Amino acid sequence: MKMITISACMIVKNEEKVLERCLKSLHNLVDELIVVDTGSTDNTKEIARKYTEHVYDYQWNDDFAEARNVSFSYATKEYIYVADADEVIDEENQRRFLKMKQTLLPEIEIVQMYYSNQKKFNTVYNFDMEYRPKLYRRLRTFQWNSAIHESVRLEPIIWDSDIVILHMPEGNHGKRDFRIYKNLVNKEKILSKKLTMMYARELFIAGENADFLEALAYFEKLYHSSCDHDTFQYAECVCARAYRVSRREKDFWKVCLKHVASGEAVSEICCEIGHYYKGEKEYEEAMLWYDCAKNESEPILDLRTKEEFPEICLQECRKIIEN
Repeated sequence: MKMITISACMIVKNEEKVLERCLKSLHNLVDELIVVDTGSTDNTKEIARKYTEHVYDYQWNDDFAEARNVSFSYATKEYIYVADADEVIDEENQRRFLKMKQTLLPEIEIVQMYYSNQKKFNTVYNFDMEYRPKLYRRLRTFQWNSAIHESVRLEPIIWDSDIVILHMPEGNHGKRDFRIYKNLVNKEKILSKKLTMMYARELFIAGENADFLEALAYFEKLYHSSCDHDTFQYAECVCARAYRVSRREKDFWKVCLKHVASGEAVSEICCEIGHYYKGEKEYEEAMLWYDCAKNESEPILDLRTKEEFPEICLQECRKIIEN
């Protein structure tokens, strides 16, 4: 079987702390390394040039999709592997990668790999390990199927591999992302359901009080609109947090009571009510809601609102009451 060829495509900016670690783990696995720099002011490009001559400049305009498309445009091999500078492939998974490269069936168009180690580094994803598409056939061949009532196969053929990519960032990119969300809202008014969910999730994972207050107008608009059920719940969570930290108690309770009355209380809202009572020094009431977050509800944005946060707050409240 002929071994496939792979172009690794990256977009980077000021990644001197992590880039060499990534490229060392990757450069013997692929046939072409393409690095598109979006405005680095450190040694990122110098590090990249140690591993490849294909280092290109791109004028950043707050559009990750456009930057990815530019990086793909430079690829020349059969498949494209999408890499980020804060990823690492360890020795065991380098062996798996090479085996995949030697044995991949020609009909496979997308290979999924495990993306791992996310919770440790406080990323916006609620899964410690999940499948993500990482390898793509660069040029796709369309074929007709069925002897009668024939049609063109549109769905790609996807293979779930056993390769694990370690995500090891130096920090989160919350401030950058919040600026992009704000610009998108100003331009597009209403974001897609996926981006709205990611905006809300990133607020809960990496946002400060000021970030919630800045996002409030957008999520208030959703809250009072005829959006779908999931989006409405994302808006409830963000509004509840923003109202609580800004001491808009009437609005806070209006959102929270309506939410609880729906019979679908989520951990994020239960924690917000617990935080309110804790701030009022009503510790027994706070404990009731932290217990509800931990044992009687499920999170929709931040797993920590069911796992560590309620337990930490319960212990704090118990300690205060006992003393």
